[in-house]
Amino acid sequence: MAGPGSPLQSIRYARGSLQLLDQRKLPLETVYLDINTSADGWVAIRDMVVRGAPAIAIAAALSLAVEVFNYLNVFEGSTDEAAAFLFKKLEYLVSSRPTAVNLSDAASKLKEIITKAAATASGSKNVFEAYIEAAEVMLDDDVASNKAIGSYGAKLLKKQVKNSDKVSILTHCNTGSLATAGYGTALGVIRSVQAEGFLERAYCTETRPFNQGSRLTAFELVHENIPATLIADSAAAALMKAGRVNAVIVGADRVAANGDTANKIGTYSLALCAFHHKIPFYVAAPLTSIDLSLSSGDEIVIEERSPNELLNARGGLGEQVAASGISVWNPAFDVTLAHLISGIITEKGVIAKGENGMFDIHGFVQQSLG
Repeated sequence: MAGPGSPLQSIRYARGSLQLLDQRKLPLETVYLDINTSADGWVAIRDMVVRGAPAIAIAAALSLAVEVFNYLNVFEGSTDEAAAFLFKKLEYLVSSRPTAVNLSDAASKLKEIITKAAATASGSKNVFEAYIEAAEVMLDDDVASNKAIGSYGAKLLKKQVKNSDKVSILTHCNTGSLATAGYGTALGVIRSVQAEGFLERAYCTETRPFNQGSRLTAFELVHENIPATLIADSAAAALMKAGRVNAVIVGADRVAANGDTANKIGTYSLALCAFHHKIPFYVAAPLTSIDLSLSSGDEIVIEERSPNELLNARGGLGEQVAASGISVWNPAFDVTLAHLISGIITEKGVIAKGENGMFDIHGFVQQSLG
């Protein structure tokens, strides 16, 4: 386990080398796996070695960057063949976790760069180098984006407190340094609130069945010396009823154009509880999590995970705990309807609802991107 004060890194990258922290082994073991090819990256994403929408996108892009770096001097094809090679690899990587829009968004942006490079480059090596540089920029940009989300989120919550009051925040799943290139989205907001001195306590759910909350978020909160309490998923409503939560903040794997949001299974339940108890419910996510091609959450593809995550302890990694022969439904995500969401915190500011009670996400994105 990393010592207090040392940065938590799910992704270790230097040109030609990528290591991913095996988050399946946390919090008991800290093991990094070498990722040498896009195939290694695909398996690591599918098997939850790395998880969290932003981290998935970065890990995928960098796994291919490492592969092509080691392929630079042996590839004998044309610039168009180099571009076709990269396109095929990116499409393959996107298939590893289809719900996280950040992954497909990253692939689309990288394809644009590849196309431009192929049209102007003097050889395949230049195409590969352009791809590597673009993937590395994504890594740097993700950290800056997360810190901006944290700052905007802290400003938003500051408006809720009076005088010397502090806020207690409930979060779900893992949205911190382990789910991103660094710092985090929803957990990044909690970090910023703590840094500004008005966090009373962070509450994290265990996040069944893969336990990203108890294994990962709790690990980060303890590491950062943030006052925190772990609760069972089923305890959230009682916690809210007791008046111990001032806000709920979660991440997102995909946000539709109307504000409907896909996030880790159990998020919808928290939103319903928060709505009933009149507690603000916020989504913290980069603009890359927004998918304007989808009019509502009904169009979001929900990934189903292995039945073993429910049948066996530790999210499928331990001994059998369920009766043999029982059928299993194990969706990885659910969709929280926009009317339950108080605001969406992005790196460009907070998307608030208009007087009609609706989000104008199209308008916000267009204004933010110029």
